[in-house]
Amino acid sequence: MRLRRLKREKITSPAFETELALEILKTDKLRVTILLCILGSVVPLMLLLAVFSYEDFQRAFSGNFKTFLFTVLMVIVAGLTSLTLEWLAINRRIKEQRVPKPFFQYLSALIETSVPMAAILVTSQFLNPVYALFTPAPFVYPLIIVLSTLRLNFRLCVFTGALAALQYWIIAAVYIGLATNSTVEPILMSLPPHFLKGFLFLMTGVAAGFVTVQIKKRILRSFEMVEERNRISRTFGEYVSPVVMDKLLTLKPDLRSEKRDVCVMFLDIRDFTSFAEKRTPEEVVRYLESLFEFMIEIVNRHHGVINKFLGDGFMAVFGAPLSEGSDCLNGVAAAREILLRLDDEIAQGNILPTTVGIGLHAGEAVTGSIGSSLRKEYTVIGDVVNLASRIEKLNKQFRSHLLVSEMVWQSLGEELCDAIPMGNVQVQGREAGIGIYQLA
Repeated sequence: MRLRRLKREKITSPAFETELALEILKTDKLRVTILLCILGSVVPLMLLLAVFSYEDFQRAFSGNFKTFLFTVLMVIVAGLTSLTLEWLAINRRIKEQRVPKPFFQYLSALIETSVPMAAILVTSQFLNPVYALFTPAPFVYPLIIVLSTLRLNFRLCVFTGALAALQYWIIAAVYIGLATNSTVEPILMSLPPHFLKGFLFLMTGVAAGFVTVQIKKRILRSFEMVEERNRISRTFGEYVSPVVMDKLLTLKPDLRSEKRDVCVMFLDIRDFTSFAEKRTPEEVVRYLESLFEFMIEIVNRHHGVINKFLGDGFMAVFGAPLSEGSDCLNGVAAAREILLRLDDEIAQGNILPTTVGIGLHAGEAVTGSIGSSLRKEYTVIGDVVNLASRIEKLNKQFRSHLLVSEMVWQSLGEELCDAIPMGNVQVQGREAGIGIYQLA
């Protein structure tokens, strides 16, 4: 649990929080744009209704429809002006990469929810106040509450819903308390239905808040997945197969130092120094790429990882960070295929005549990401690495192409029935000899 909390703290760093706040600011701009479009569309719609249903509205408003229409239009214009100013302020903050203070967001929520309240108050001046509660104006509240989810702020959503409910409750209580017209249906003058409507506004705000929480969680989870993919990609680069990469992303292994049984391969290109001396750097790079392209593909296909390039060769690991359970077999199979493919490429004239030496050794090693906070590298450390490098160098002494240690030979048994024992060989830097077998 503590590790998960630390990961979340790392992900929700100040830099990330700032970037997320700026992205939310863009969705807030979208929210205001939608409100502007909706509120702006009301103006031509009201004018259209006024033209085609003028007589009906005149009767409903006791001959004061023109005054009512003008007053409501003024309220709408005031709302549009307020929203336009808010849109401009948000746009300026986006350009300046500045996060708004919470106070201004709560203030904008107060102003926006005041627009339907103002419409209700205006309507009540021309109709029975109780009837004003059943005009289209109160239905603007749910629209404002739902759009508040674009702010991805639970408290703001609840605040917007609470404001809408409170405003409606107060207006309903006052209007019903002042109503004296006995011709109004009793159900319309009863407080419980209006209380329930206001309660629904409040619950809409709470529901919108929970939606924002879920959206934010999924954003963070998606960001975690991207960060995990980037972390693994940074660690292993392009030197693992897509299959291995998918497994790493699925299993999310802990890349801290740990002991593992691995099979290490060292490959060296013979006479590379003299080759590079006579050619331009561009020619050397093209030559190495022509070799490494198929060699890397073969290692990847046999579930190995290219741990590092050594200029005139590379080091590959089988069994870390993931193991297929047959690491030595995979290492030997990859080495043999590389030699066969090399001969085939030379025969076809795809690459220059080339000789390589490969050494394999198996044993326990420490694996993991090693380095500092500035630069880390997944590596394998231990005697197994040093000895694999020494075994590869023995190819020059035995005029061979592929040598494996006794540990690799023992782990495969009958799989290496064609292996030629080279005896107990003394290797550089070690007092005790080691059994060596030639495979090519």
